[in-house]
Amino acid sequence: MADLHKLAIMLQELDDQMVACMKCGMCQAVCPVFAETMNESDVTRGKIALLENLAHEMIADAQGVKEKLNKCLLCGSCAANCPSGVQIMDIFLKGRVIVNGYLGLSPVKKAIFRGMLTKPTLFNALLSFGGKFQGLFTSKVDDLLGSSCSKIMSPLIGDRHFLTLAEKPFRKIASGLDTAPGKSGLKVAFFPGCVVDKMLPHVGEAVLKVMKHHGVGVFLPKGQACCGIPTLSSGDRESFDKLVKLNVKAFRKGKYDALITPCATCTATIKEMWPKFAENYPAELKADVLAMAEKAMDVSQFLVDKVGVKTVDSPTGGTRVTYHDPCHLVKSLGVSAQPRTVLGACKDYDFVEMSEANRCCGNGGTFNLHHYEVSKKIGQRKRDNVVASKADVVATSCPACMMQLTDTLSRNGDRIAVRHAVEIYAESLD
Repeated sequence: MADLHKLAIMLQELDDQMVACMKCGMCQAVCPVFAETMNESDVTRGKIALLENLAHEMIADAQGVKEKLNKCLLCGSCAANCPSGVQIMDIFLKGRVIVNGYLGLSPVKKAIFRGMLTKPTLFNALLSFGGKFQGLFTSKVDDLLGSSCSKIMSPLIGDRHFLTLAEKPFRKIASGLDTAPGKSGLKVAFFPGCVVDKMLPHVGEAVLKVMKHHGVGVFLPKGQACCGIPTLSSGDRESFDKLVKLNVKAFRKGKYDALITPCATCTATIKEMWPKFAENYPAELKADVLAMAEKAMDVSQFLVDKVGVKTVDSPTGGTRVTYHDPCHLVKSLGVSAQPRTVLGACKDYDFVEMSEANRCCGNGGTFNLHHYEVSKKIGQRKRDNVVASKADVVATSCPACMMQLTDTLSRNGDRIAVRHAVEIYAESLD
């Protein structure tokens, strides 16, 4: 049963935030979804018009409102280009929370979020069990990209080329670390994120190798959970709050100078979303959330801004590498130069800039599941820019972007590797 009083308060807060929108249409020019669908309801201006009459629209067609709000990548392109500075991501996420509070969570999402995701031990065990049998249902497509496809077609998987679960998750390779600072005098808390833990453990290992090389201590506590963005983007505030509390409990005991992640989405969620949704938390929990958010940094940002990694001169003729800017890193946090500097510190690589490097790749988390055909078209544009750069490798700083790039390059038969920027840097230290 929806708490109508709470919904009314949230609707008022939403109204207050939307006042600044001038309906100028600047968002339309940069929205990757609108560029493919040309539907006004898919662009920010259209969604804000919907939200301005949210109470009425929910009564008339709550499910329709939900579908329109969910047809958004949450890439932040609109917010980054809004001349009025409207906090669009806050508005959209709160809108989804309101609609979900009115409709309730679907049985499937309730089972996934509240039955598994908020119970990390169970969730990890189930995925580890599933990983042992995934070979029965998947076929390897491309060894260079590490992509696979499904042997059994389904509405959920379709013709995707995807990354499978790792044989050994990162948490079983390294967990419970608490090493002292070395020559750098610095110590970090390390938040790998779900995809690195379960699909790309070599990225987590690369981070540890780099920290050891630079004499940076690492606090890697057990008991970490999802950052919470899948639940928040689905409007499930209850599960989001539980995940925040689990992570605060895991990291509360450590002392560190920065909290680093190799995931742009995790970084943005911890740094921006946690504090914005912590207003009604108990004082101690809120203080911990704010402290963690203040220290949250992308791993490349930490290496450049805190450790002092710099671009080096190297002979030409190396492996050509280009870089894709993850939306949550460049548009939400303004981090763009540092990953390029990290790549420029790799002596055997030649960096080449691709066209539209900061344009969304089209993944968008659950958007990719619900609107794959649109996601695929957006990804194809990114693929075309990668290929046009004539790079041998495309690097990025977000595991979700790595998944999308792998899918689109693999389906096109392109022999271009997809790597994390810190992964390439770690190899250059050999």
